[in-house]
Amino acid sequence: MKIRIVGGGPAGLFFAYLMGRADQGHDIEVFERDPEGATYGWGLVFSDVALAFVRDIAPEVHASMTRGQIVFNDMEIVHQGHHVTLAGNTFHRMARLDLLRALQQHCRDVGVRLTFERRYDDVEQLTGADLIVAADGANSAIRTRYRETFEPSVDERPNLLAWYGTTRLFEPLSLIFRQVDAGLIIAHCYQFSATHSTFLVEVPPDTFLRAGLDTASEAESLRYCEAAFAEDLAGHPLLSNRSTWFRYAIIKNQRWYRDNLVLLGDALRTGHPSIGSGTRLALQDAIALFEAFRSVGSDVPTMLEEFRRTRRAGSDSLQQAAIRSTEWYETLGPKLHLDPVSFAYDYLRRSGRVSHDEIRRRDPALAAAYERLHPSTPQSDV
Repeated sequence: MKIRIVGGGPAGLFFAYLMGRADQGHDIEVFERDPEGATYGWGLVFSDVALAFVRDIAPEVHASMTRGQIVFNDMEIVHQGHHVTLAGNTFHRMARLDLLRALQQHCRDVGVRLTFERRYDDVEQLTGADLIVAADGANSAIRTRYRETFEPSVDERPNLLAWYGTTRLFEPLSLIFRQVDAGLIIAHCYQFSATHSTFLVEVPPDTFLRAGLDTASEAESLRYCEAAFAEDLAGHPLLSNRSTWFRYAIIKNQRWYRDNLVLLGDALRTGHPSIGSGTRLALQDAIALFEAFRSVGSDVPTMLEEFRRTRRAGSDSLQQAAIRSTEWYETLGPKLHLDPVSFAYDYLRRSGRVSHDEIRRRDPALAAAYERLHPSTPQSDV
């Protein structure tokens, strides 16, 4: 097959590798608009479940992803100045650039060609391809060009976010809720390398406006966030990498493919940073599209329909969990009075996928502390 992939992120690279590994007779080329070695994110987090999908289909990729990674088994909620540990929450962390480099090398090893600084907005330019994969991100130009076919919906959420890095090493994945003069401000932070942590700042619209962040420069916003989280940063700076404010958009598409063109990863559907699902969804998309090929062969229309049929339920389920998680952060006002244990417990149950029984199994100390505060908690809550 002649396969052309637009977008050199995890979805496009992993699918290219799986197809190239299956048959090096495929003619596969990946086009990435940015220079090689460029990335505008910081770190990534994966749960054990997310990495298991990769291990099962490509143990060699799993090995390169997990080599030298940072792993911690606990989370921490900081609320009202109190630190609450959440046990049994294992997360694997790595630099986004390290993941991309690993996938790029695996692709080259099986004969996939990688072309950087090449942008395609119109698939008509990719003549002669049997299969075209649009993995060009949440702001997919290809999806936009063919929006009448894909029928995307874009739900822009109200909270504002800015991705920073820091040299302060947050070993547990930490969620910090601070009240400043302008209102609530939130940090999502985790160590992803020996020297750096991701530090994602989230603010509700009213805080954003009262703090004057709507008119602040990138440097002024950084200084404001440093001051708001001075206690947590302990003298370490925040670091910017195109760290400007944005609203996250939840994207869905009514249709997933058009003729021999299929959407993959964030171009197809987005998760949300609050649940850490974006890269997981991308890798699972790549696996599902490859499995569709293995199931039906190179009959592209049948392959793409098989991909949609087998992938849609799992994709929709995880996206719904991400939406519920997003809504929790957007409606925190009535919860801010909760004591730290009850607040942390409410956080764990935000997506609707974690029961009290699961919390009791994963973190008996937290479950017991919550039950002492709330004696009427059902002993079985499935």
